[in-house]
Amino acid sequence: MSNIVERIFPDHLPTPEELAQRFPKRDLPEGAMVTRVGPSPTGFMHIGTLYVGRLCAQFARQTGGVSILRIEDTDKKREVEGAVDFITHAFDHFGVSFDEGVGVDGADMGAYGPYRQSQRKEIYQAYVKHLLATGKAYPCFATGEELEAMRDKQQLRKMRTGYYGVWAEWRDRPEEDVQAALDAGIPFVIRFRSEGKIERKLKFEDLLFGERKLPENDQDIVIMKADGLPTYHFAHVVDDHLMGTTHVIRGDEWLSSVPTHLQLFEALEWETPKFAHIAPINKMDGTSRRKLSKRKDPEASVGYFEELGYSNEAVLDYLMTLADAGFEDWSNENPGTSSWEFPLTMRGLKGSSGPLFDFEKLGNISRNFVATLKSPAVYDRVLPWAEKHDADLADMLKADPDRARAIIAIERDEAQNVRKDIEKWSDVKAELEFFFDDRFTLSADEARGMIDYLDANELATLVSEFLEGYDPADDNATWFGKIKELGGAHGFAMRPKDFKKNPDDYKGTVAHVARVFRILLAGKERTPDLYSIMQVMGPDQVKARVSLVL
Repeated sequence: MSNIVERIFPDHLPTPEELAQRFPKRDLPEGAMVTRVGPSPTGFMHIGTLYVGRLCAQFARQTGGVSILRIEDTDKKREVEGAVDFITHAFDHFGVSFDEGVGVDGADMGAYGPYRQSQRKEIYQAYVKHLLATGKAYPCFATGEELEAMRDKQQLRKMRTGYYGVWAEWRDRPEEDVQAALDAGIPFVIRFRSEGKIERKLKFEDLLFGERKLPENDQDIVIMKADGLPTYHFAHVVDDHLMGTTHVIRGDEWLSSVPTHLQLFEALEWETPKFAHIAPINKMDGTSRRKLSKRKDPEASVGYFEELGYSNEAVLDYLMTLADAGFEDWSNENPGTSSWEFPLTMRGLKGSSGPLFDFEKLGNISRNFVATLKSPAVYDRVLPWAEKHDADLADMLKADPDRARAIIAIERDEAQNVRKDIEKWSDVKAELEFFFDDRFTLSADEARGMIDYLDANELATLVSEFLEGYDPADDNATWFGKIKELGGAHGFAMRPKDFKKNPDDYKGTVAHVARVFRILLAGKERTPDLYSIMQVMGPDQVKARVSLVL
């Protein structure tokens, strides 16, 4: 067999002993967690990847450990150009940083790289060679057509499909057959020689699912493909060992693969990390519950939230509510404290069983966060977002930055009850647009139609008298006093309780009077503080707008 091993790997490869020296055991404090997230660049980044990355980074941070961003790019056929950059920029955008791995500039950070699996080919091959030399792996020359015919036979006989037992035709083939296949230049893969028995149960402890019993793996899985790159199963085992991963936190779709992974760790005589398989993020589809789908759900992509303009803090805080039911109470008890300070635990994560994505809850969290920002901070966040996603909004913001900040400051900077109407940066456009005359399209007929509790003459008289008493130098109290008096003179109740007591005696309340000017100034019935709007607009614009119905 030694001759076959040398024929398969004729070039020099490092020995396992040399690799052990190259990747020494980490010197970390007791209890420190080394975690990793390993996205594949095969398309957009799933929100679940951001979720797992967030958890991995936080566990490592709060235990004095190390978090790693590893790019698992061995499936070159499915790799999408630019996907690695998207992944690194997505984590960076949402404020999830790692201690080691592929950085936002594409360069490696850390001493345990390379952190792209495609650049670790000789490392994997060194261990494949070791397994071949110790009889724990073998070359398989079965063609695609032969494997398909094998599956057809298995299905016809109602047997489990796969390469195992008597179906593993190259497992014990004579050495001369292997030599002949190599001589003929037949493509081959390397398979792991499994000693598992499907009828036996393997018991292991999952940090979230508890004790699990699963059938042993009896499949002779491929560990090295024909192109010389490893499969996911083999590569991640090698990487987790060499990088010193202590905790593998990943989606529960990998739970059934644990017997295979434990088998590989055992064959290589390595200590196994602890496993924590988390439930996937779900959504309601009618009356049924299902996993977020890359194909069906735009919110499955992290890019969706960035494009709409959700703040990274809001998205991360929302993900923490999915991870631990106790986060929301902690956040309320610790206002203004970063969610990175939350004491995340496996016990808390264990209680999160199939978290349900809730846009309403995300919206509430986002509005509450944006409400904590002063107008300069909102402006500074909205502008770069708009320059990337809404050029029209960016033009408005840049046309007169001071005025834009003043608009954003309404019911924000000095208000006791801060407005909570901005959920995402894309909402800001509607708050700015009506201040610009070239974008304000309300016609006199439309205004009169919206103010249907006054006829045209009553409306014109009310507006004329408002203009007679209008003084932009009035403070808020004086201005509101004039509005009340104006309403009282035109048949509106000056006190809500009077209207409530005798509604037929009045045309409405002072709120209905204010609504007249909200509509004339902003084109809508609901606006932020009306006095503040008029102060930002200035007397010329106010007079021109309200004169529309004269």
